[in-house]
Amino acid sequence: MRRISRTLTTAALVAAAVGGTAGWASGDSQEAVTGAPVGTAEWRAAGLPDPERMDPAGVARFFAGLSPARQRELARTHPTVVGNLDGAPLELRYEANARTTHGAFGGARVLAHDTRGRGQVALVYGDLARAEHVAVIVPGSDVDAGRVRPLTDMAVSLRQAAGGDTAVVAWAGYTTPVGVGLDAATGRLAEAGADRLTRFADGLAAVGAPEPSLFCHSYGSVVCGLAARDLKAKDLVVLGSPGMRAENVNELGTTARVWAAKDPTDWIDRVPNVEVGDLGHGADPTGPAFGARRIAADDAVGHGGYFAPGTSSLRAFAAIADGAVGTVDRSALTTAGARTEGDAR
Repeated sequence: MRRISRTLTTAALVAAAVGGTAGWASGDSQEAVTGAPVGTAEWRAAGLPDPERMDPAGVARFFAGLSPARQRELARTHPTVVGNLDGAPLELRYEANARTTHGAFGGARVLAHDTRGRGQVALVYGDLARAEHVAVIVPGSDVDAGRVRPLTDMAVSLRQAAGGDTAVVAWAGYTTPVGVGLDAATGRLAEAGADRLTRFADGLAAVGAPEPSLFCHSYGSVVCGLAARDLKAKDLVVLGSPGMRAENVNELGTTARVWAAKDPTDWIDRVPNVEVGDLGHGADPTGPAFGARRIAADDAVGHGGYFAPGTSSLRAFAAIADGAVGTVDRSALTTAGARTEGDAR
């Protein structure tokens, strides 16, 4: 009875937060987009290898065995498959997606574009093929191919702050919650997103891109937390996080350095850091007991202000993305527990 009582109390607290916190809205239940890309049936019918039976390394090997002319032919005849195959050559994916998006995403190069559901997209700022450093931004609720501007603003800001040798990917590659209802309070969509994020990172490795630093905002930090154990990444940076579904850094099971930021005006701070069953996302990553390296964000404003030009959080993010943490002003970094920015993990 006592455990049931605690569960009901927790549910009531989360429900109250969802219903009464400024910036939150009721959410509509979403179905996660998973599985092989659009056009896979035609691809298989042409005698081509099943995308669902190849990992990104296998995809890379398949394309490496084709002539350039054959590669371009596949991009022309099966653009929705080639454009979304993690592990396929970058330029080939750009070419395939240019055929289906017709320049819809401005100056960014389109690395993935899935039209199912609300739409998913991965946009590249900079030269991913030649970059010395790669940053991937994983967004939270309400971001999709039709509403990608909040994410692309973050990506452009980070790209400008980090410099020319860093490529930034705006990865709207999973089905995000709409508003903040039960989808945002549970891990169902994050679990599906974690699988897609892991495969995406494996795809970067398969084409020889540098191991990325991931910047995970809001519900995106739940995705990164669930993916952490299998994710090829050198840094996990969470900002405005409701929790990572772990009680501390060790539970994430990652060799990546883990960083956390939360500004004092972020409404996420009023959401209970609890996890009962599938409700809630656990400990606050900025808390001392969690063990992440704390990034100061006192001059950021609100839930979406962490990438604003001139903020200490953006300066720290840029240094992490560019592999130059030691050059950032120490005032932009603080520690949680006994950790310091010089520690390695």
